[in-house]
Amino acid sequence: MKVKQIDIKKNMTVKELIDEFDLSGVLGAGRVGRAVELLSKMISDKDTKIFLSMGGPFVPGGLRNIIVQMIKNRQIDALITSGANITHDLLESFGGSHYRGYGFNDDRLNHEGIGRIGDVYTKNKDFEVFEKEITNILSEIAIFNSIISIKDLLREVGKKIKDENSILKAAYENDVSIFAPGLVDSMLGLQLWMFTQDHDFMVDVVRDMHDLSDLVFEAERVGAIILGGGLPKHYTLASNLLKGGVDSAIQITMDRSETGSLSGAPLEEAKSWSKAKVESDLVTVIGDVTIIFPLILAGAVDRIKS
Repeated sequence: MKVKQIDIKKNMTVKELIDEFDLSGVLGAGRVGRAVELLSKMISDKDTKIFLSMGGPFVPGGLRNIIVQMIKNRQIDALITSGANITHDLLESFGGSHYRGYGFNDDRLNHEGIGRIGDVYTKNKDFEVFEKEITNILSEIAIFNSIISIKDLLREVGKKIKDENSILKAAYENDVSIFAPGLVDSMLGLQLWMFTQDHDFMVDVVRDMHDLSDLVFEAERVGAIILGGGLPKHYTLASNLLKGGVDSAIQITMDRSETGSLSGAPLEEAKSWSKAKVESDLVTVIGDVTIIFPLILAGAVDRIKS
Protein backbone atom coordinates (compact mmCIF):
# COMPACT_ATOMS: atom_id res chain seq x y z
CA MET A 1 0.00 0.00 0.00
CA LYS A 2 1.40 3.38 -1.00
CA VAL A 3 1.77 6.32 1.37
CA LYS A 4 -0.81 8.98 0.61
CA GLN A 5 0.44 12.54 0.75
CA ILE A 6 -1.59 14.64 3.17
CA ASP A 7 -4.06 17.05 1.59
CA ILE A 8 -5.41 20.09 3.45
CA LYS A 9 -8.54 21.89 2.33
CA LYS A 10 -10.71 24.74 3.52
CA ASN A 11 -13.39 23.94 6.16
CA MET A 12 -11.81 20.55 6.82
CA THR A 13 -13.40 18.52 9.63
CA VAL A 14 -11.44 16.70 12.34
CA LYS A 15 -12.50 13.38 10.82
CA GLU A 16 -11.24 14.39 7.38
CA LEU A 17 -7.89 15.49 8.81
CA ILE A 18 -7.49 12.26 10.80
CA ASP A 19 -8.35 10.23 7.69
CA GLU A 20 -5.51 12.01 5.90
CA PHE A 21 -3.18 11.22 8.81
CA ASP A 22 -4.25 7.59 8.81
CA LEU A 23 -3.23 7.03 5.19
CA SER A 24 0.05 8.94 5.41
CA GLY A 25 2.31 6.18 6.77
CA VAL A 26 3.75 5.10 10.10
CA LEU A 27 5.48 8.30 11.21
CA GLY A 28 3.88 10.76 13.62
CA ALA A 29 0.72 11.51 11.62
CA GLY A 30 0.18 7.83 10.87
CA ARG A 31 0.52 6.97 14.55
CA VAL A 32 -2.05 9.61 15.45
CA GLY A 33 -4.42 8.00 12.94
CA ARG A 34 -3.83 4.55 14.46
CA ALA A 35 -4.35 5.94 17.97
CA VAL A 36 -7.68 7.47 16.92
CA GLU A 37 -8.86 4.13 15.56
CA LEU A 38 -7.74 2.25 18.66
CA LEU A 39 -9.29 4.76 21.07
CA SER A 40 -12.61 4.65 19.23
CA LYS A 41 -12.61 0.84 19.57
CA MET A 42 -11.73 1.03 23.27
CA ILE A 43 -14.50 3.53 24.03
CA SER A 44 -17.08 1.62 21.97
CA ASP A 45 -16.35 -1.75 23.60
CA LYS A 46 -18.54 -2.03 26.69
CA ASP A 47 -16.44 -4.96 27.94
CA THR A 48 -13.25 -2.87 28.00
CA LYS A 49 -12.47 -0.98 31.20
CA ILE A 50 -10.41 2.10 30.40
CA PHE A 51 -7.68 3.35 32.74
CA LEU A 52 -6.54 6.91 32.09
CA SER A 53 -3.02 7.67 33.34
CA MET A 54 -1.84 11.29 33.70
CA GLY A 55 1.79 11.84 34.62
CA GLY A 56 2.33 15.46 33.63
CA PRO A 57 0.96 18.91 34.52
CA PHE A 58 -2.13 18.47 32.38
CA VAL A 59 -4.60 20.43 34.51
CA PRO A 60 -2.38 23.54 34.34
CA GLY A 61 -1.85 22.66 30.66
CA GLY A 62 -5.55 23.05 29.85
CA LEU A 63 -6.92 19.49 29.81
CA ARG A 64 -9.14 19.76 32.90
CA ASN A 65 -12.45 20.13 31.06
CA ILE A 66 -11.56 17.29 28.69
CA ILE A 67 -10.95 14.91 31.60
CA VAL A 68 -14.19 15.98 33.29
CA GLN A 69 -16.17 15.35 30.10
CA MET A 70 -14.58 11.93 29.65
CA ILE A 71 -15.65 11.05 33.19
CA LYS A 72 -19.20 12.33 32.66
CA ASN A 73 -19.46 10.54 29.30
CA ARG A 74 -18.34 7.25 30.91
CA GLN A 75 -15.33 7.06 28.61
CA ILE A 76 -12.98 6.09 31.45
CA ASP A 77 -13.43 3.74 34.40
CA ALA A 78 -10.43 4.75 36.52
CA LEU A 79 -8.08 7.71 36.68
CA ILE A 80 -4.47 7.24 37.79
CA THR A 81 -2.76 10.58 38.21
CA SER A 82 -0.03 12.57 39.89
CA GLY A 83 -0.74 14.45 43.09
CA ALA A 84 0.02 17.66 41.21
CA ASN A 85 -2.99 17.30 38.91
CA ILE A 86 -5.21 16.72 41.94
CA THR A 87 -3.75 19.81 43.61
CA HIS A 88 -4.30 22.00 40.56
CA ASP A 89 -7.85 20.72 40.11
CA LEU A 90 -8.55 21.75 43.71
CA LEU A 91 -6.80 25.08 43.21
CA GLU A 92 -9.35 25.96 40.52
CA SER A 93 -12.24 24.45 42.51
CA PHE A 94 -11.42 26.85 45.36
CA GLY A 95 -11.54 29.88 43.06
CA GLY A 96 -7.91 30.02 41.93
CA SER A 97 -6.71 30.04 38.34
CA HIS A 98 -3.81 29.30 36.06
CA TYR A 99 -2.43 32.28 34.20
CA ARG A 100 -0.55 33.28 31.05
CA GLY A 101 1.79 36.06 30.02
CA TYR A 102 4.11 36.74 32.97
CA GLY A 103 7.38 36.04 31.15
CA PHE A 104 10.42 34.00 32.18
CA ASN A 105 12.28 36.19 34.67
CA ASP A 106 12.08 33.70 37.55
CA ASP A 107 13.79 35.96 40.09
CA ARG A 108 11.13 38.60 39.45
CA LEU A 109 8.36 35.99 39.52
CA ASN A 110 9.56 34.80 42.92
CA HIS A 111 9.49 38.33 44.31
CA GLU A 112 5.96 38.83 42.96
CA GLY A 113 4.66 35.58 44.46
CA ILE A 114 4.17 33.80 41.14
CA GLY A 115 5.17 30.21 40.37
CA ARG A 116 5.95 29.03 36.84
CA ILE A 117 5.13 25.74 35.09
CA GLY A 118 6.68 26.23 31.65
CA ASP A 119 4.66 29.14 30.33
CA VAL A 120 1.75 28.64 32.74
CA TYR A 121 1.70 30.54 36.04
CA THR A 122 0.14 30.27 39.50
CA LYS A 123 -0.20 32.84 42.27
CA ASN A 124 0.83 32.22 45.87
CA LYS A 125 -2.38 33.87 47.09
CA ASP A 126 -4.41 31.17 45.31
CA PHE A 127 -2.40 28.50 47.11
CA GLU A 128 -3.08 30.25 50.43
CA VAL A 129 -6.80 29.81 49.75
CA PHE A 130 -6.15 26.21 48.73
CA GLU A 131 -4.35 25.49 52.00
CA LYS A 132 -7.19 26.94 54.06
CA GLU A 133 -9.95 25.15 52.15
CA ILE A 134 -8.29 21.73 52.02
CA THR A 135 -7.51 21.87 55.74
CA ASN A 136 -11.20 22.53 56.43
CA ILE A 137 -12.18 19.57 54.27
CA LEU A 138 -9.61 17.28 55.90
CA SER A 139 -10.96 18.29 59.30
CA GLU A 140 -14.44 17.19 58.28
CA ILE A 141 -13.20 13.89 56.84
CA ALA A 142 -11.06 13.11 59.90
CA ILE A 143 -14.13 13.19 62.17
CA PHE A 144 -15.27 9.86 60.70
CA ASN A 145 -11.98 8.39 59.46
CA SER A 146 -8.72 7.86 61.34
CA ILE A 147 -7.26 5.66 58.57
CA ILE A 148 -8.26 6.07 54.92
CA SER A 149 -6.96 5.01 51.53
CA ILE A 150 -5.89 7.56 48.92
CA LYS A 151 -8.77 6.53 46.65
CA ASP A 152 -11.33 6.93 49.43
CA LEU A 153 -9.77 10.21 50.58
CA LEU A 154 -10.09 11.68 47.08
CA ARG A 155 -13.66 10.43 46.87
CA GLU A 156 -14.52 12.15 50.16
CA VAL A 157 -12.87 15.36 48.99
CA GLY A 158 -14.77 15.18 45.69
CA LYS A 159 -18.03 14.79 47.63
CA LYS A 160 -17.45 18.19 49.24
CA ILE A 161 -16.45 20.12 46.11
CA LYS A 162 -19.05 22.48 44.63
CA ASP A 163 -17.26 23.34 41.38
CA GLU A 164 -19.08 21.59 38.50
CA ASN A 165 -15.87 21.66 36.44
CA SER A 166 -13.88 19.73 39.04
CA ILE A 167 -12.31 16.38 38.15
CA LEU A 168 -12.72 15.21 41.74
CA LYS A 169 -16.39 16.19 41.87
CA ALA A 170 -17.14 14.56 38.50
CA ALA A 171 -15.37 11.37 39.56
CA TYR A 172 -17.39 11.22 42.80
CA GLU A 173 -20.71 11.85 41.07
CA ASN A 174 -20.02 9.26 38.34
CA ASP A 175 -18.42 6.63 40.58
CA VAL A 176 -15.04 6.76 38.83
CA SER A 177 -12.16 5.85 41.12
CA ILE A 178 -9.12 8.13 41.25
CA PHE A 179 -5.76 6.65 42.25
CA ALA A 180 -2.80 8.90 43.04
CA PRO A 181 0.09 6.68 44.22
CA GLY A 182 2.45 9.66 44.51
CA LEU A 183 0.01 11.93 46.31
CA VAL A 184 2.46 12.78 49.10
CA ASP A 185 4.77 14.33 46.49
CA SER A 186 2.53 17.35 45.90
CA MET A 187 1.19 20.44 47.61
CA LEU A 188 -1.81 18.39 48.71
CA GLY A 189 0.60 15.85 50.19
CA LEU A 190 2.39 18.61 52.07
CA GLN A 191 -0.91 19.77 53.55
CA LEU A 192 -1.75 16.17 54.49
CA TRP A 193 1.55 15.85 56.34
CA MET A 194 0.98 19.12 58.17
CA PHE A 195 -2.56 18.07 59.08
CA THR A 196 -1.36 14.79 60.60
CA GLN A 197 0.98 16.65 62.95
CA ASP A 198 -1.92 17.52 65.25
CA HIS A 199 -4.69 15.13 64.12
CA ASP A 200 -5.14 11.39 64.54
CA PHE A 201 -5.32 10.80 60.79
CA MET A 202 -3.42 8.39 58.55
CA VAL A 203 -3.47 7.65 54.82
CA ASP A 204 -3.06 3.97 53.92
CA VAL A 205 -1.25 3.90 50.56
CA VAL A 206 -1.35 0.10 50.24
CA ARG A 207 -5.14 -0.24 50.54
CA ASP A 208 -5.65 1.21 47.05
CA MET A 209 -4.12 -1.89 45.53
CA HIS A 210 -7.09 -3.94 46.75
CA ASP A 211 -9.53 -1.71 44.87
CA LEU A 212 -7.33 -1.37 41.79
CA SER A 213 -6.76 -5.13 41.52
CA ASP A 214 -10.52 -5.68 41.86
CA LEU A 215 -11.08 -3.42 38.85
CA VAL A 216 -8.51 -5.37 36.87
CA PHE A 217 -9.93 -8.80 37.71
CA GLU A 218 -13.55 -7.72 37.16
CA ALA A 219 -12.78 -6.42 33.65
CA GLU A 220 -13.22 -8.58 30.59
CA ARG A 221 -10.58 -6.44 28.91
CA VAL A 222 -8.50 -3.43 30.02
CA GLY A 223 -7.47 -0.54 27.81
CA ALA A 224 -5.06 2.16 28.93
CA ILE A 225 -4.68 5.78 27.85
CA ILE A 226 -1.25 6.85 29.09
CA LEU A 227 -0.58 10.58 29.01
CA GLY A 228 3.04 11.23 29.95
CA GLY A 229 4.96 8.73 32.02
CA GLY A 230 6.30 8.44 35.54
CA LEU A 231 4.61 6.73 38.47
CA PRO A 232 1.03 6.87 37.08
CA LYS A 233 2.15 5.01 33.93
CA HIS A 234 3.83 2.27 35.91
CA TYR A 235 0.97 1.99 38.41
CA THR A 236 -1.44 1.50 35.51
CA LEU A 237 0.61 -1.13 33.73
CA ALA A 238 1.90 -2.96 36.82
CA SER A 239 -1.59 -3.39 38.27
CA ASN A 240 -2.55 -5.25 35.09
CA LEU A 241 0.40 -7.60 35.40
CA LEU A 242 -1.89 -9.56 37.76
CA LYS A 243 -3.91 -10.66 34.70
CA GLY A 244 -1.14 -10.86 32.13
CA GLY A 245 -1.20 -7.22 31.06
CA VAL A 246 -3.44 -4.69 29.33
CA ASP A 247 -5.27 -5.70 26.18
CA SER A 248 -4.77 -2.36 24.44
CA ALA A 249 -3.04 0.92 25.17
CA ILE A 250 -2.23 4.33 23.74
CA GLN A 251 0.77 6.26 25.02
CA ILE A 252 1.63 9.89 24.30
CA THR A 253 5.05 10.96 25.51
CA MET A 254 8.00 13.19 24.68
CA ASP A 255 10.49 11.16 26.71
CA ARG A 256 13.18 9.08 25.01
CA SER A 257 13.85 5.38 25.36
CA GLU A 258 17.66 5.33 25.14
CA THR A 259 18.25 5.88 28.86
CA GLY A 260 15.98 2.99 29.83
CA SER A 261 13.45 5.27 31.49
CA LEU A 262 9.92 3.98 31.96
CA SER A 263 8.47 7.28 30.75
CA GLY A 264 10.16 6.96 27.37
CA ALA A 265 9.83 3.21 26.99
CA PRO A 266 7.77 2.08 23.99
CA LEU A 267 4.65 0.22 25.02
CA GLU A 268 5.89 -2.92 23.28
CA GLU A 269 8.54 -3.22 26.00
CA ALA A 270 5.73 -3.83 28.48
CA LYS A 271 5.02 -7.17 26.77
CA SER A 272 8.31 -8.56 28.07
CA TRP A 273 7.09 -7.91 31.63
CA SER A 274 3.54 -9.19 31.00
CA LYS A 275 2.28 -5.68 31.69
CA ALA A 276 0.82 -5.75 28.17
CA LYS A 277 -0.47 -8.95 26.61
CA VAL A 278 1.58 -10.54 23.84
CA GLU A 279 -1.21 -9.96 21.31
CA SER A 280 -2.19 -6.55 22.69
CA ASP A 281 -2.93 -3.58 20.42
CA LEU A 282 -0.49 -0.79 21.27
CA VAL A 283 0.25 2.65 19.85
CA THR A 284 2.95 5.06 21.04
CA VAL A 285 2.75 8.64 19.78
CA ILE A 286 5.68 10.99 20.34
CA GLY A 287 4.65 14.55 21.07
CA ASP A 288 3.06 17.10 23.39
CA VAL A 289 0.05 15.62 25.17
CA THR A 290 -1.78 18.96 25.32
CA ILE A 291 -1.71 19.13 21.50
CA ILE A 292 -2.07 15.52 20.48
CA PHE A 293 -4.54 14.06 22.96
CA PRO A 294 -7.38 16.54 22.26
CA LEU A 295 -6.90 15.79 18.56
CA ILE A 296 -6.97 12.01 19.10
CA LEU A 297 -10.00 12.19 21.40
CA ALA A 298 -11.91 14.48 19.02
CA GLY A 299 -11.15 12.13 16.15
CA ALA A 300 -12.20 9.06 18.13
CA VAL A 301 -15.48 10.60 19.32
CA ASP A 302 -16.24 11.79 15.80
CA ARG A 303 -15.56 8.32 14.42
CA ILE A 304 -17.91 6.72 16.96
CA LYS A 305 -20.71 9.14 16.05
CA SER A 306 -20.28 8.39 12.37
